[in-house]
Amino acid sequence: MDEITTERLRLRPLTSSEADVDWWVRLHADPEVNRFVGSYTRETAVARLEGIESQWATRGHGLCAVELRATGEAVGRCGLNWWEQFDETEAGWTFARAHWGHGYATEAARAVVDRGFAGLGLERITAMIHHGNSGSVAVAERLGFTRSREDVLHERPVTVFALDRATHAAG
Repeated sequence: MDEITTERLRLRPLTSSEADVDWWVRLHADPEVNRFVGSYTRETAVARLEGIESQWATRGHGLCAVELRATGEAVGRCGLNWWEQFDETEAGWTFARAHWGHGYATEAARAVVDRGFAGLGLERITAMIHHGNSGSVAVAERLGFTRSREDVLHERPVTVFALDRATHAAG
């Protein structure tokens, strides 16, 4: 997947480069950010980013750094993630607390979902949201996702939201 640009954002595939590793660790160090997605050491960040690179190579999608087009500042991450245990592709997003409330998550996730359906031919995309994450629920609902089921991810309960290609196209 090439870069995606929106009115305000640039999404570029994440790599295991030193700069991305350092940024990933910093993003997830904030307790308000990591309460739903966890924190990372340099070693766990390298492993996660290598997995993301592998997914890009094998599936043609993965997570992206989200940068402000005007400044180049990295403000979050967003992209598609394949979960083998669920046999599903999920749209996921995490943003630095200083950038909450600006609509960046919705803007980035909308672009990723559009690419998933139009560019990759996916039939269904999910969003797995940990209980209590009302901000992510609001983003999912703005994008047309609806509650699908309850499940467990990383030993924690999640509500799985889903959006089908036909519903997305009709919206």
